[in-house]
Amino acid sequence: MRAAKLYKYTLPMDSGVVLRENKLTERTGWIIELHENGKIARGEVAPLIGFSQESLDEAGIAAQCALEAWFSGHKQNYDELPPSVAFGFSMALTELEGKLPRQGNYVAAPLCTGDPDEIIESLSAMPGKRVAKVKVGLYEPIRDGMLVDLMLESIPDLTLRLDANRAWTKEQAMKFASYISPSLRQRIEFLEEPCANPADSLAFAIDTGIAIGWDETLQQEIRHPDFALEELTGVKAIVIKPTLIGSIERCKFLVEKAHKLGMHAVISSSIESSLGLNQLARLAHWITPDEVPGLDTISLYQAQLETPWPKSPLPLTTLDEHELVWSTR
Repeated sequence: MRAAKLYKYTLPMDSGVVLRENKLTERTGWIIELHENGKIARGEVAPLIGFSQESLDEAGIAAQCALEAWFSGHKQNYDELPPSVAFGFSMALTELEGKLPRQGNYVAAPLCTGDPDEIIESLSAMPGKRVAKVKVGLYEPIRDGMLVDLMLESIPDLTLRLDANRAWTKEQAMKFASYISPSLRQRIEFLEEPCANPADSLAFAIDTGIAIGWDETLQQEIRHPDFALEELTGVKAIVIKPTLIGSIERCKFLVEKAHKLGMHAVISSSIESSLGLNQLARLAHWITPDEVPGLDTISLYQAQLETPWPKSPLPLTTLDEHELVWSTR
């Protein structure tokens, strides 16, 4: 016996969250809920403003159609769904079928905003490799370079992941690199998208020896029907944000292909709720067990949803407190 529900949630965000010049005061998304033979499984559909191809309303309509098809016994073709819907629906179905591991990788790379002393406590509790993330490109390249150099010099066993979000020209990126000691650059695991032009990013990596990773470039290129990951070589890592990429099957394919090409693959958040973050942690443990995922985004919220993130002090809301938009019952 099958049943299905579609919820719409709205959660308050921290007042300082800005995405591509859009101030994000609240996060709204959809929760798919599947019922079958006494089991309940959920998946989050949360397109991210400024990043996702589909709007919130478009995702909601597609999610309801997918649920109606599933309830009627039809098999869903994920390639026909918007990425956020394909991911949320495939996550719910994978959990319903008992294929999603219960164990998750909750060792997220903490985000450092400045003083190295602020991050030492977080790193001390991290098992294995000590990895932190720093957003660069928000200030002058010289300031960013000096900060990264200071952190690497101050914490000898620290590895950094940097994210520039295509903020720099090639000249600005080179200015940034000039303030980082060459002997420390190998401890930069990768720098995501340093330049607005991907070709400039590749040239930057060759000229400086600082490894780079594809994030936005991957999201853009994967939309093309003739996409081939082999054409994105020259980088050390790809950052996989399932909400922006698509189904679990597609994410698994990318991970396996990246490994064959000698690239790292890192599962990362698109600022999902605590429910979605928990599932991403489980997915990361399943398909990228040797990588620290990029899931340190719960602190951007003022409340959690249904499933609490480990050790988070934020208040927890249940799905019953949010809007039930559609149901088969």
